[in-house]
Amino acid sequence: MDVPALEIQLQTLPNQPGVYQYFDKDDTIIYVGKAKNLKKRVSSYFTKTHDSGKTRVLVKKIARIKHIVVETETDALLLENNLIKKHKPRYNVLLKDDKSYPWICIKNERFPRVFSTRRVFKGGGEYYGPYTSGKTVHTLLDLIKGLYPLRTCNYDLAETKIEAGKYKVCLEYHLKNCKGACEGYETEEAYNENIKAIR
Repeated sequence: MDVPALEIQLQTLPNQPGVYQYFDKDDTIIYVGKAKNLKKRVSSYFTKTHDSGKTRVLVKKIARIKHIVVETETDALLLENNLIKKHKPRYNVLLKDDKSYPWICIKNERFPRVFSTRRVFKGGGEYYGPYTSGKTVHTLLDLIKGLYPLRTCNYDLAETKIEAGKYKVCLEYHLKNCKGACEGYETEEAYNENIKAIR
């Protein structure tokens, strides 16, 4: 099956949110991106002069464009994220900017902390996201904090350390934001019930 020329592919792109994939002449995915408006975003690659040499090289290598239309920008973000993880396109790595999206992490530890992060580590905990807005994450965390008293300290709350009286409750305990797991005032079971509710 012959692939239509790039000009035709560009003309037929819709003005809708979605994800676009660039393929090289060997039909290998070299880049995945998301857009609020597919036609505008993808066309900009071919109409404007790029400052980055890597972007200029990428544009020269594009032989075919594939797009997927989605309902919202958030759907586009999630799909882009999944496709990048699945295909690991070369230019997504080369052109990676500092813009990473926030996640909410339930840390993999005894008496787990719940916090926002932009870095996802394998085995570091359970990650919820990514979110398109940092504001949404802060609102959710404020809500969680208001409903469930959780610890925010970095202590290693191993059973032996708590039994040995290694820690003392902090201001968060006196403000009733935490139930003092560090001094054994809260059981692991009760704490984990809150974590279960948060999930």
